[in-house]
This record gives sequence, structure tokens and C-alpha cells, in this order.
Amino acid sequence: MNTLSYNQDSLAVVGMQWGDEGKGKVVDLLASEFDAIVRYNGGANAGHSVVVNGKRFALHLVPSGVLREGCDSIIANGVVVDPEQLLREIDGLTAEGVDCSRVLVSSRAHVVMPYHKAEDAARERALADSLGSKAVGTTGRGIGPAYAEKVQRASAVRIGDLLIPDLLRERVRAALAFKRPMLERWAPDATYALDEESLIEIALGWGDKLKNRVIDSTIQLHDHLEQGRKLLFEGANATLLDVDHGTYPFVTSSSASALGIAPGSGVPASVVGRIIGIAKAYQTRVGAGPMPTELTDATGDQIRERGREFGTTTGRPRRIGWLDLVALRYSARINGVTEIALTLLDVLSGFDELKVCTAYEIGGERTIDFDPAAASLDAVRPVYESLPGFDEEITGARSFGDLPSEARAYIDRVQSFVGVPISIVGVGPDREQTILVEHEAGVGSIG
Repeated sequence: MNTLSYNQDSLAVVGMQWGDEGKGKVVDLLASEFDAIVRYNGGANAGHSVVVNGKRFALHLVPSGVLREGCDSIIANGVVVDPEQLLREIDGLTAEGVDCSRVLVSSRAHVVMPYHKAEDAARERALADSLGSKAVGTTGRGIGPAYAEKVQRASAVRIGDLLIPDLLRERVRAALAFKRPMLERWAPDATYALDEESLIEIALGWGDKLKNRVIDSTIQLHDHLEQGRKLLFEGANATLLDVDHGTYPFVTSSSASALGIAPGSGVPASVVGRIIGIAKAYQTRVGAGPMPTELTDATGDQIRERGREFGTTTGRPRRIGWLDLVALRYSARINGVTEIALTLLDVLSGFDELKVCTAYEIGGERTIDFDPAAASLDAVRPVYESLPGFDEEITGARSFGDLPSEARAYIDRVQSFVGVPISIVGVGPDREQTILVEHEAGVGSIG
């Protein structure tokens, strides 16, 4: 009997904070080494920015590897897909000269329908009225309601259903039977999302435009693996937004850590030999929820402006904080991170002093353990360690030795606390503004 055995040459790129860490840049940097780039979670609420030769590309559903020739860009079954957004994104990239012929989407991926967006907005308004600042603060892209529909099963629409008119009509009709009373009450202006015939016509149009891209992605990924090809799994959102392991309830609706790879793609986690965790050299967050190291002063404003910290998807200004090593250590454990890419180090240039959080105090006790429950995290006080800053601009650095000693010491402190080596350092937005770090034996020893 033949035993199925795959090599472990595949790799995953996951965010270690609350998103916006620079995953798109790292995926783009590495994509040429792989045969397929795979999105396995999230939806159009994700925003990955990639800068190539000074030109910025904003990607939401299309995997970041699309900017590299020669590999498939696969949207797998764990993603919820807004077909309108996907088609718009493909058209925009094509107009910019990007080859999108190998952008493929799983027949098992679930569809974000117009009524999901209407429900998302209505729920957020209702929660804001009742909870105020404690409302989750979604992007309004229909992601949560689409995932909820997926779990409820009978009324969910999958990408493959867009190619089967009778089945599509059955699913939409079932969904509207439950959603119409709710939306007529809570979103009376959302009549566009309740017209069955119009919805069917729009959805069949999506199917017609996407039909040549629809595949059974699980079969295709296993075919890649059997032929010895390498996969790069691109996580959307980030670990601290993971629905199970993030700062619940202020999280997204999917498994946004490396733990989501297997269910989100149909590929066993055992094939992933390397997991690169992406972390900014400081902390950011969009929307509500606890962030122990948040800065609400001029220092935070300066970091925000230097880092262009405004959401790719929403345009909202991001909250800013010093780097939280307690949270980073937690994320490294959850993901099984084998190496870290530390991004946006150049943003910290010009500060006399840099701080990192190395412990929490709660109830008079000090701990380095991270409890992601929002109520628990709200109660902690960060304990900081101060490190010397650096004045030099480092955007032109291309080797570890090019960095000032203070920047090197900052990197070394991060990796020694977390216990994972830093293999990539980002010193600017362009793919060329990257340092690949050579390591000697032992975490914390950088050659």
C-alpha cells in the first residue's frame, strides 16, 4: 500500500499583532520561491499593501503573490468572498499591467451577499447604541454575517453555487426568509438587499465572470504537493484578532492565526515547515478593544504620521503603542512561529528613547503571561523597559551591519525576549527596503 507523504517545504506568513504588520510585503518578497500563494481565511476586511518600485498596490482578496510572475494565487475555502470586490480588484490590477490569469477561487469558499453587508451595518449600529465604545467596530464588509451563515448551513451560498441557478435561488430564498423581517426593522433603507430577483441576477452575473477561475482548491493544492511543489500560506488579519485566540470579543470572525491553515485550505498543517510571524517594531490597532501599550500623546501621533498608520481597507487612523513583547511571545507560541519578520523599524528613527513592554501588572502581581480575554487585558498595566533610540535614517540599510548599534540592540532585545530569531527586518515600504538577517548559533546572536 502506498503511503501518502509530503515534504515540509511549504511556508506560512501570519500576523502576530492586531493586523497591518506588513504581511503583504513579506509575501511579495518571498513569492518567487513558491508555486502557489494561498489565502486561507478572512475576506475583504483584510488590507495588504505592497509597494513595488515606488508604486503602491492595495490588495483585499487577491493574494499578495499576484505581483510575482509564475505562481498561482489561490483563494481557498476558508475565505468569505465578496465577488463584486474580487472582480473590481482583478480589473484594477489588470489595468495596472498585473497578470491576473492565475488568480483562482475555491468552489467551497462562501459568498458575501448584499444582505450580509446590510446586516453587518445594522448590527453595528444597534451594538453602538447599546454598548457605545464597547461595540466591536467591524469594517461593515459583511464578514461576520457571512461566516455565521456558513455555520447555519442551509441558507449559505458558496462560490460553486453561483454556477447552479436552481441551487442559488433555493439558498437565497432560504436566507431571505429569515433576514427580511430583521432587515426591514433594523435597516429599512436596505431594500436593495432584499429583492430576490435582483439578487439572483447579480449573483449569476458574478458566477459568469468568475466561472473560469472557480476550482476545487483542496484538490489542486494536494496535486501541487504530490508533485513536489511548494505552497506559501498567506494569513489575513492577525493572531490577536483570531476568533478563538484573540482579544475576544474584539476580534474578527475567522481563524486568523496559523491554526486556521488546515481547515481553511484542506491541507494538513504538517506540510508547513516554516512559519514566519510578522510584527511591527511598534504596536497598532484599528477599532475598539484593549491595547495595553497604547500611546495617546505626541509620541503616538508622530509614529502614526511617520508610519502612515491609516487603514488600507477603511482609511481609519490606527491606534498606536509601544511594542508589546508579552503579546508577541504569546503569538509566537500560538502560531509555532519559527522566525520573525520585524517591519517598519525605520518609523522609530528620531526617538531618543524607545520602550518595550516586558511584563504586565495586575492586582499587584507581575506576569509575562498574556490572557487574551478583553476584560482581563483591560485590567493590566504595562511594565516597560527603556532602550536607547537612534537618529539615523535607515531606509537605505541593506544589511544588518548598516544599522546603527541602537537599532541592532532593539532587534536583539525583541528576539531574545520572544525566543524566536528575527530573520527579516523591514526598513521601508518598498520590497527592496528589506534586510535579510544572517544568524549565528542561538537566538539573539545575529551575524
